[in-house]
Amino acid sequence: MTGASSGIGAATVRRFTEAGWHTVAVARREERLTALAAETGAHPIVCDVTDEAQVAAMAREVAETGGASGLVNNAGGALGTDSVEHASNEDWRQMFEVNVIGLRNVTAALLPVLRQAVRGSNTADACASILNLTSTAGLDVYAGGGGYNAAKFAAHAVTGVLRLELAGEPIRVMEVAPGLVHTEEFTLNRLRGDAEAAKRPYADIVPLTAADVAAVMVAAFEQPPHVNQDLIVLRPIAQSSVFHTHRGPLTPRE
Repeated sequence: MTGASSGIGAATVRRFTEAGWHTVAVARREERLTALAAETGAHPIVCDVTDEAQVAAMAREVAETGGASGLVNNAGGALGTDSVEHASNEDWRQMFEVNVIGLRNVTAALLPVLRQAVRGSNTADACASILNLTSTAGLDVYAGGGGYNAAKFAAHAVTGVLRLELAGEPIRVMEVAPGLVHTEEFTLNRLRGDAEAAKRPYADIVPLTAADVAAVMVAAFEQPPHVNQDLIVLRPIAQSSVFHTHRGPLTPRE
């Protein structure tokens, strides 16, 4: 599980361990990761997914400490809401590095580990699972989303390509694309620490929580091995699309 130190990542580690899975929690922030490991019993590995050497070392540690039958590529994030005309190239580079290159780094490094888990299984219909957390921003564009849209569209495309390239192997490739999720850091980081502005997207609605997304992700892993949920789009009931969010009470029409 990458991006495990906060938000959806930390919630998913908790959900997996509650369901009886042995979970490896991967993230850059050692202090947060250590606390999560103490809470859940997960195996912590400090790793920056954009650093190929660190990712290779992480994959070796996973292989040497029991292997893995599943991978959740959760690490990601957004920076800024500037127009394409006025956006920062550095922001775009950072978004591509973590959302796309990081996803590729981890997937490539862990595919041999996943294959070995299937080979070593005593179950005839064993399969390994890869789940990429993307976003509805990777399915529909919106003004001010240029860099994040582009990165998540790319992650969505990589997921589809990977599914084609792994056809014939017992490895399912799944994608969860959430809409409006309230976590402690995502929007705050995107808006560069502006706490008041970070509250506005969630005003007068009940957004998804990290735990909501975690529940769906773990349920996808626990489907029978012949079931592949290619794409799960997850939104709060108040959000009917990227462009339409109802604010205020939800009431039946007369």
